[in-house]
Amino acid sequence: MLTLLETQMRSRMSLFALLTLLLTGTVNATELAGVKLEERIHAGNANLVLNGAGIRSRFFMKVYVAALYLPSRHAQATDILAAGAPKRMQLALLRDLPAEHFMEGLHKGIDLNLSATEHEAIKSRLDGFDRILLALGKAHEGDVLTLDETDAGTVPSLNGRQIGAPIPGADFYRALLRVWLGDKPVQDDLKHALLGG
Repeated sequence: MLTLLETQMRSRMSLFALLTLLLTGTVNATELAGVKLEERIHAGNANLVLNGAGIRSRFFMKVYVAALYLPSRHAQATDILAAGAPKRMQLALLRDLPAEHFMEGLHKGIDLNLSATEHEAIKSRLDGFDRILLALGKAHEGDVLTLDETDAGTVPSLNGRQIGAPIPGADFYRALLRVWLGDKPVQDDLKHALLGG
């Protein structure tokens, strides 16, 4: 039978062990739909934290896990959209996805969230981004597409390898981000999840 003192000592030791685990960073990842998401990443010259993550579904099928990384956590989409670089939107595919299908969803989100003037301002850059995606043909289950906002512009990468040259302009990255975080997001519960909800 444990004495009161021994019980208190064991409780303190358990608490100390838990705190040590948390402070040393051993607990540094979360998992969503089988996709491991790091709580902190290094992108370019920046250290970013996971702001939120969720699953994009279409017709009851899980398409990808989206994760948003920022320099510090924010719960308001307007704050995130107004802030400059760096940022990362990461899309981990849960199924094979032809480039045309991804582009279709992207264009729909842009059309819903940008005015005609804003759309016209990014049109040539969006055409260039489309060409980068079309060159991929098809992304496969397990592939990870990242869209980084850097001082050089939007840098797309597939599985850690940059695809295409950076696309200039903070307005272009903001237009992409509004697909998920705009007033008419591609999926309401996904927006909520990306905002840390």
